[in-house]
Amino acid sequence: MTRADERPEPELLYEGDWLRLVRRGKWEFCERTHGREGLAVIVIAVTPEDEVLFVEQYRVPLGARTIEMPAGLVGDDHDDDTLQSAARRELIEETGWEPGRVEILLTGPTTSGMSNERIAFARARDLRKVGEGGGVGSEDIVVHRVPRERAPAWLMEMHRAGYELDLKLWAGLWMIEHEPDGSPAAP
Repeated sequence: MTRADERPEPELLYEGDWLRLVRRGKWEFCERTHGREGLAVIVIAVTPEDEVLFVEQYRVPLGARTIEMPAGLVGDDHDDDTLQSAARRELIEETGWEPGRVEILLTGPTTSGMSNERIAFARARDLRKVGEGGGVGSEDIVVHRVPRERAPAWLMEMHRAGYELDLKLWAGLWMIEHEPDGSPAAP
């Protein structure tokens, strides 16, 4: 195992507006150029009517519409962003629901062999409807409110209909009722 201080400096292969491709030794990988060192947040949100909030949007890299939980970069447009403020902002922008409180549950890599991106799971509580959602700019987000008891079956229906499903959805569904260590979630 190579110690961190013994690793060769990364070689820049390409840099675009949002991503850069680098090589360290023989390993090529992607880094985000906006936000706080590749940090993003995914928001687990359940309405007072016990409906899970999902978002649908077209994702260019996949060439398909996807079903995801609300998510976004931390610090991409706001220098003073925290995980909580990013989660709150993204939930409002994408779904039109404002959380009364936000709990950060766990942070870890999304594709550790390809990218420096890390994502934090945030649980939004005490939601209230404050707008329509749909995202900002050209995001074109469709909001889905799905009864929690039907959420896994609904996701599989969407998959059969041709949607790509973010695999983090199942972790998010589990963390509605559980802490990351498996204990029951506090109300």
